[in-house]
Amino acid sequence: MTTTTPATLPTYDRFIEPLLRFLAGRPEGAPAREAHEAAADALGLDVAARQQLLSSGAQLIYKNRAGWAHDRLKRAGLSDSPRRGWWQLTEAGRRFVAEHPAPLTPEQLGTLAMVHLDVQRLRPVAPDAGPDEAAGVPPQPIASPEERLGLALEEIRRAVVAELLDTLATVTPAFFETLVLDLLHRMGYGANRADLQRVGGSGDAGIDGIISLDRLGLEKVYVQAKRWQGTVGRPEIQAFYGALAGQRAKKGVFITTSGYTAQALQFAQSVEGIVLVDGVRLAGLMVDHEVGVTARVLKVPKVDVDYFEE
Repeated sequence: MTTTTPATLPTYDRFIEPLLRFLAGRPEGAPAREAHEAAADALGLDVAARQQLLSSGAQLIYKNRAGWAHDRLKRAGLSDSPRRGWWQLTEAGRRFVAEHPAPLTPEQLGTLAMVHLDVQRLRPVAPDAGPDEAAGVPPQPIASPEERLGLALEEIRRAVVAELLDTLATVTPAFFETLVLDLLHRMGYGANRADLQRVGGSGDAGIDGIISLDRLGLEKVYVQAKRWQGTVGRPEIQAFYGALAGQRAKKGVFITTSGYTAQALQFAQSVEGIVLVDGVRLAGLMVDHEVGVTARVLKVPKVDVDYFEE
């Protein structure tokens, strides 16, 4: 048995045969959780692989893929769920296993994984393709529907982050300083927006904003916000650290639309109380907290099995 690593976690079509073989040995059926583990054992999934979560964090990947593999078996008429959380091969499923004692070919797995779906093929057929080629084996499935949705959302997020970075490069320094304070407030800093004060401009002594963490203003965070194209170097971070010392401040956040040199990062790590936020992280936080970004809720339907319990 080959032990897999997280990077080689099998796609859901690979779970089909282990489930078939396991359920064939349990004619009375078995709990879904046991089928999950049996398939994972057959595929050699180690502890690290079994701990991987979907990008949504809602479910373990291997259980999600085992679930979709069983869904394909149900669509093919080879398995069923006579009751909640219980999987059992149908007569057709037992006959299929008996007729296919040898390991299934990739073509057979592809047929079980995709042919019984009422979806458009992902691979276009050439205009001059023959009948066999046109009807040929479906493309190898890469991920379950939830995973594909997660990948699509990640792609959208990356595109929005890139667009935000382009947009941030066009705003004025004063607007950028205000934006940063708006973001920090959305993140939970300050009891209300009035607790975040913009002080940027000429003579700001290296401080663009001040956040009062308590009502009396006894604990404060000082902010430097720089809308730069080039990377921020160690001298700028040292100057900010000096500005904090001049204010007798213990906490400071330096935020830029660009990035930091290795020397700047090393200096920030060598002292206490300074957090550096680069452009990519800034844009990601804006997406997370919907500052300069709007979002819509996607409803993903799922059968409520509790409703049908009598």
